Amino acid sequence: MFSFFDSRPLHNELHLPDYLMKQLYKFRPNIFFQGILTAVMLCTLTTLTWKTSARHIQAPDFRSPLTVQQDTIRPILKADSSGLLIAGDTTKPILRDTLPQTRIDTFSLKISKDSLDAPLKYAAEDSAVILIPDKKILLYGKTKTEYKDITLTAPKVEVDQQTQIVTAVNSKDSTGEVIEFAHFKSGESEFTSDTIRYNFKTQIGLTKNTFTMQGELHVHGDDIKRVNENTAFIRRARFTTCNLDEPHFAFVTPRMKVINDKLAVSGPAHPEFEGVPVPIYIPFGFYPLSRRQHSGLLPPQFTVNEQAGLGLEGLGYYKVFNDYWDAKFYGNIYSYGGWTFNVNPSYRKRYRYNGTFVLSVQNTKSNFKGDPDFAKFRTYNLSWSHAVDNKARPGTTFSANVNAGSTKFNELVVNNTLRNFQNQLGSSVAYSKTWAGKPYSLTLTANHNQNNRTRVINISLPDAGFTVSTLYPFQKKTSVGPTKWYEKLGIGYNGNFRNQVSFYDTAFKLKNVIDTLQWGAQHNFPIQVSLPPIMGGAVIVSPNFSWSQVWIAQKFRRTWNPAAKKLDTTITKGFFMDNQISFGISFNTAIFGTYEFKKSRIIAIRHVIRPSLSFNYKPDLSKGHFYQEQVDTTGTYKLEFSEFEGALYSGFSKGKTGGISFQLDNNLEMKWRSRKDTGDNAIKKIKLIDGYGFTTGYNFLRDSMKLDLINLYLRTTLFEKISITASSTLNPYQADEKGRDIAKYAWQGGKFNLGRLTSGSIAVSSSFRSKPKDPKKDEEQKKAAAARLNDAMLRADQQRLMDYMQQNSAEFVDFNVPWQISFSYSLSFFNTLKPDYSGFKKEFNSNLSFSGSFNLTPKWNFSANGYFDFDTRKLQTFAMSINREMHCWQLSINVSPVGYRYFSFSISPKASILQDLKINRTRSFPN
Repeated sequence: MFSFFDSRPLHNELHLPDYLMKQLYKFRPNIFFQGILTAVMLCTLTTLTWKTSARHIQAPDFRSPLTVQQDTIRPILKADSSGLLIAGDTTKPILRDTLPQTRIDTFSLKISKDSLDAPLKYAAEDSAVILIPDKKILLYGKTKTEYKDITLTAPKVEVDQQTQIVTAVNSKDSTGEVIEFAHFKSGESEFTSDTIRYNFKTQIGLTKNTFTMQGELHVHGDDIKRVNENTAFIRRARFTTCNLDEPHFAFVTPRMKVINDKLAVSGPAHPEFEGVPVPIYIPFGFYPLSRRQHSGLLPPQFTVNEQAGLGLEGLGYYKVFNDYWDAKFYGNIYSYGGWTFNVNPSYRKRYRYNGTFVLSVQNTKSNFKGDPDFAKFRTYNLSWSHAVDNKARPGTTFSANVNAGSTKFNELVVNNTLRNFQNQLGSSVAYSKTWAGKPYSLTLTANHNQNNRTRVINISLPDAGFTVSTLYPFQKKTSVGPTKWYEKLGIGYNGNFRNQVSFYDTAFKLKNVIDTLQWGAQHNFPIQVSLPPIMGGAVIVSPNFSWSQVWIAQKFRRTWNPAAKKLDTTITKGFFMDNQISFGISFNTAIFGTYEFKKSRIIAIRHVIRPSLSFNYKPDLSKGHFYQEQVDTTGTYKLEFSEFEGALYSGFSKGKTGGISFQLDNNLEMKWRSRKDTGDNAIKKIKLIDGYGFTTGYNFLRDSMKLDLINLYLRTTLFEKISITASSTLNPYQADEKGRDIAKYAWQGGKFNLGRLTSGSIAVSSSFRSKPKDPKKDEEQKKAAAARLNDAMLRADQQRLMDYMQQNSAEFVDFNVPWQISFSYSLSFFNTLKPDYSGFKKEFNSNLSFSGSFNLTPKWNFSANGYFDFDTRKLQTFAMSINREMHCWQLSINVSPVGYRYFSFSISPKASILQDLKINRTRSFPN
């Protein structure tokens, strides 16, 4: 039906020309044909008129009904008595339509059933053939077809427009070998096949001889049917984590279902190695492919232990509650009746905080009932780690690192040498606040430490610290003219308050804990003045003054008991104070000396001397807190003690000080010319000695022995490889037959002697390694190792990190470095008072730690580490490890024949998705 009246207001009229009317009149007998011809010509004329009057016409809206407003309408055409449409008379009066009319636009676009809902792009390097009758397109030679997010590349492609099916096939040479495969990619899904048939509209496809990768799995299927964009069914599937064309191992199953980025499920499957099938079947397989966290069972690991029996370790469940927290519930069970249960929740909020919590309950039964060595224990352990992002709340931090539990917990952990010998546990929970724009800061901490050997537990709660940074009360707000010296006078404050209780874990009672309660506080008020340098800026002058005070909750005194012939102790509770005031002024400078060489690769040696001289005075405000007491039956030998001994803040030293303190620090540097470079690049600087020197003092107000002990030190790094640190204490006085100092210098009496070394230590350490075979791979391995060590779950629990490193030592072996070795030697000695107070004895400690590894072959690595004690002249610990690089598998054999003896064998795939296939055999031989 045609309407020749515009349903919207237009301001120009449409008239049919005379030649058109004559043509219409000729076809008057055929009314039907006349109507059709009239419609065609009107459409043509309307199009011409729209082109000439486009500025007056708005495009029709096909989306909604058109509403006609009341307006003037002129008749454009009218019918005569015979029914023929003729042009209307424009001289007649205008007809006015007084009723609004609404008309639904009847325009519609009919789309062909074989049309796609998006453009199909294709290209071919060779040729493209379009078969119009068959509605097909044939592409040859490195073709590329794109539709939405789908990209298909293949040597030959056929596109059927009627069925929307695309077919891609591979290309073979004259011998029948495949030289190019068909490759399909849709989103994150990607695979390579011999033949691909895919329906663009239904997204259903069939492929033959297909290779694809799902997460860490490399999957090969004889036939694959893709039912939608995420799900595929595979017939005769082989899947593996080995990325070689001919994989070292694979699992074969007759059928398999894969859901992209979610999971894969297989029917009965058996492994094959190097293409040789192994007659070991599993009824079904479930393989999570999601890279996100997901809940699931935690598989156990079989183990054997002489004390616990046969066992399954790590059996449990992992639950993801939401994106912010999850938890693991797992445990161990052993044939002798022992078990362990662990609850390990973790929480995190990006850019705010993260943490983890582990509660372990251990029920230990050593050996079986009736055995003489049968024992039963119930122990606990708690660890908590919490960290806050510094940007979350600027100026405020909160952190926690808690590791507490029963003193026998570590001793009874099964198959864990490291924990069995860990006797020290410690915890710290800290909160700090710094006020923006203010000089104040507050720190609150709660601390805990325990010794599993002595079974003593100390808890400090709370431990508060308040600090006021240096203030300049005489400094002007607006500086005018030169700064006066008193404007640089600054005063600060720092104070600490602490509570502490101590108890034995076997004698824990509230009354006993309260009896051991100690508290104390310390206050320091440093005052300093910055004076301008003297002697042309060569000497820096720094006067200082400080007042310190400690608050102490108890006095501790020793008295000789003649009846028992021993010392008795008495503790008096109360509130006690001790004060100290000191004045001083220091002078610091630096002296440089250079010796230049001629005709030598050594250009010069520079010696820097940094002397420091200070004058100080301290009155004796603590004299009343010291006393002397008899310590033997003769009564001739007395020792001096402090009544604040053992307090949280032990008070200050006795005696007036008015003297000089002197320090002389040195370092040596060398500049030399390398033969490997030229110009400025050839000149190298190395430090021969980082620092060496001594410190001492002289007290003019002391009654005797006015010269202080002389402290010597040295530190250097030879050849940028060998680190050496040494220190010692030189006593300048002679000693009597019991080792006590007497008021006589060592060099008096006719013999030249600088003094006695009463204590000292030296430590030498170094490590050497060969150049890596592949430097790029070396950097990648360092980043991977750092990622493992920085894993939030492992970093939060350092003990779990050490356990992981012990149980997965193969992951930390670097085959890229042919050999490496490191060692650390330490020697120390000191004078210690004998238990009967009859004199002093000198004790020595000396030990050597070493570790090293080297590649027996490019795929075999041998490593060893040990600890030798020179005092006992015994090798205390020694462990060896052999590791095999198997491309997609890793093998490790660990043996410890000395110390805590154990043996372990582990072989497992490297991919995390197959970590449950690990075979781990561990056996320990405790003594």
